[in-house]
Amino acid sequence: MPNSPNYESTAAEARSAYPLKPTKRRSEWFYLKKNAELLMLLTPGALLVLIFSYLPMFGTVLAFKDYRYDKGFWGSDWVGFDNFKFFFISDNAWLVTRNTVGYGLLYMILTTVIGLFFAILMNELGKKWLRIHQTAMFIPYCLSWVVVSYLALAMLDSSNGYLNRILETLGLETHMWYLESKPWPYILVSAYLWKNIGFSTLVYFAGIMGINQEYYEAAKIDGASRWQMATRITLPMLSTLIVVLLILAIGHIFVGDFGLHYFLPNENGMTFPTTDIIDTYVYRALRVHGDIGMSTAIGLYQSAVGLVLVVVANTVVRKVSEENSLF
Repeated sequence: MPNSPNYESTAAEARSAYPLKPTKRRSEWFYLKKNAELLMLLTPGALLVLIFSYLPMFGTVLAFKDYRYDKGFWGSDWVGFDNFKFFFISDNAWLVTRNTVGYGLLYMILTTVIGLFFAILMNELGKKWLRIHQTAMFIPYCLSWVVVSYLALAMLDSSNGYLNRILETLGLETHMWYLESKPWPYILVSAYLWKNIGFSTLVYFAGIMGINQEYYEAAKIDGASRWQMATRITLPMLSTLIVVLLILAIGHIFVGDFGLHYFLPNENGMTFPTTDIIDTYVYRALRVHGDIGMSTAIGLYQSAVGLVLVVVANTVVRKVSEENSLF
């Protein structure tokens, strides 16, 4: 019986015959030069975040001070948590917090559901109609809330508004929209969806475009319906994208859309019970009362709660499905 081969000696002979060349550890400068173009593309966004997100963080110290212009940034008296107490004991604290969280949840849920619905519908369109629908849905997103507020004024003006004229034609009672608070939750939600649903739809549609089309072809061969392909292929394949966007949206629940809630109701006090949010409340406190300390405290409160919500939501998602978590 022949002897079994000696693998150790064979490997040693191979290493001696073909010695491995020692590899030099490439310096960090090499990788910087290699990715110079990508770093140049990153620079504007990094500077934007640095200037508007990180440098202003030094100003959070004003949340714990009674800021006075004559004493300056560092010389103002330290008051601890008094600025936070002033907000929480005020009559409007519960109202603006309720409105901010309620609208944030509505915007997040409706934008996700309707955006997914339209993205799935757009996936069934031909290229010609697809471009038309993409452009038509995305145009409102490019408009500022100032422009949208004038469009809303043309619709809701009590004397010459189109909506009141339509109600008169139908024999229904007209309304003084800017002096009533009850209709504004419907108006604000409708305006938000009209402006932002196009962007959300395009994000989910881009995710659908990244799905391997072989899945749909195999499903068609097996006789699957459009509904089955949407629920069994599209939604499961988009689950990671949906979860990541929801986690990011949860962090903004305590940060309302200032432009929407400030410009559309025209800052009319009669609508405050259903339109006032933390952001508009802080702006009025800073503009009318000049209370920089309280305004900074409320802004810090929003950021802290948003951070906690993102971390908690991501932790829950990671325990359920680690691959769908954000970090």
